[in-house]
Amino acid sequence: MVLNIAGLVAVIFFYIIILVIGLWAARRTKGETNSENVMLAGRNIGSIVGVFTMTATWVGGGFINGTAESVYRDGLVNCPAPLGYSISLAVGGLFFARRMREHGYLTMLDPFTRKFGERMGGLIYIPALLGEVFWSGAILAALGSTLRVIIGLSQEVAIIASACIAVFYTLFGGLYSVAYTDVVQLMCIFIGLWVCIPFAMTNDVVENITVNSTTKWIKTVDSDAGVYADSFLLLVFGGVPWQVYFQRVLSARTARASQYLSYLGALGCLIMSVPSILIGAVAVNADLPNRASDILPLVLQYLTPNWVSFFGLGAVSAAVMSSADSSILSASCMFARNIYKMIFRRKASEKEVIWVMRIAIFGVGALATVMAINVNSIYTLWYLCSDLVYVVLFPQLLCVIYMKKSNTYGSLLGYIVGMFFRIAGGEPSLGIGTLIKYPYYSEEHGQMFPFKTLCMIMSLVTIVVVSYVVDMLFKKGILDHRYDVFKCGLSQNTFDVSPHKNNLTLDHATLDATNSGFTPPVEEVKVTRDV
Repeated sequence: MVLNIAGLVAVIFFYIIILVIGLWAARRTKGETNSENVMLAGRNIGSIVGVFTMTATWVGGGFINGTAESVYRDGLVNCPAPLGYSISLAVGGLFFARRMREHGYLTMLDPFTRKFGERMGGLIYIPALLGEVFWSGAILAALGSTLRVIIGLSQEVAIIASACIAVFYTLFGGLYSVAYTDVVQLMCIFIGLWVCIPFAMTNDVVENITVNSTTKWIKTVDSDAGVYADSFLLLVFGGVPWQVYFQRVLSARTARASQYLSYLGALGCLIMSVPSILIGAVAVNADLPNRASDILPLVLQYLTPNWVSFFGLGAVSAAVMSSADSSILSASCMFARNIYKMIFRRKASEKEVIWVMRIAIFGVGALATVMAINVNSIYTLWYLCSDLVYVVLFPQLLCVIYMKKSNTYGSLLGYIVGMFFRIAGGEPSLGIGTLIKYPYYSEEHGQMFPFKTLCMIMSLVTIVVVSYVVDMLFKKGILDHRYDVFKCGLSQNTFDVSPHKNNLTLDHATLDATNSGFTPPVEEVKVTRDV
């Protein structure tokens, strides 16, 4: 394929815009030695920037490319991701945003490390990290396919160059750079794609998309009802426990503002999905090469004039760049604070934590780049992002926020149960064989039972039951406190010392210095135990 010089210039132009804005925003953190200000922009994100960056939590290259691919291949009804992720933002705002912001956490893992201990927090970091890497990989893969189709640039070169630029300005600016580039991202997507749609819809080879729309691109549910419900619930509840979401929640000025940002972000997701849906519908009604994963760039390439396709290409490029940095920053912040500082270097200075975060940005960016280069389907990778997050993290988040008696024993066993039964169900797209065949299993179609939701429920029930049983055994003296190996403070005379009980005020330093986050220093509160 011949390299299109004009298209390459257009891409470079948009890259420069994103890079300049990212570096301009980075001035806010120049010389900053407080890790909280770098990770959460000083908890001072304004309303307008906040709404844009919250919407951009999900709307990126994977979102717009994956939606067009799914509508083209399976029909609108079988593309639950836009609606599912929109509802997930609303659910997050309704049940989790306010509580997380009121506690003043720095990362999504903070409540886990404080209540279940640092090592349990480290285990929970694993699916959180995989989710962010998969998401970043989907985003970068979307850009690679777009540049390959429109301007003939090598997919590997496009992915690596994009990742390097995103890492560069994120390295210096933290959330400030990410948030301000998100504003440009959404503007580029909205304007860029809407400019392309009239030209694509009026092209001579495109039939009227309203003719036979139900059978052509809207369609009906083509999968078993259980599988469809499983996938939709995964998107809704698996879309909540993400650091990339809670980083914006925690950066809001107030708890109420964090809720409003979530609700408006949900509305923004629905609005921003419309151009991709229309592009998928146009592709169904046109004679295009049958490559579903490349359908959006194919529409831009063959159904619009060159200058218009370059405009759309710029939109995709800007979207990918500004979304990749969000996930990379999120995973790096969790590593620096909840893994490095809390497990390996409790006495690490704020400056040291910031440098560890910057080093982690390189590592996470490299993992996402490798994933993007080796992916086959953008939509599959995009979909898998929420899988382990739904099965493993959602029940953990639900319990740590709403279940007062939840403890490390229940959390650990729930984690193991959810992880085991999900992996045992198999995942053909990742080459994982089926160990357990759930009801209605088909050799041709695989698991037909909503087994992911079942695994999530099993994990949730395990956390609840085990936590209550262990709590009762210790509180009634059936088990001696010496057997409390996780130091959860479950002996008979121990009382609840969470931040909102017993009129105690514990700062972050005190909480981080304890094993469970809920045991105060001896000199502040005397805790009597049975000896």
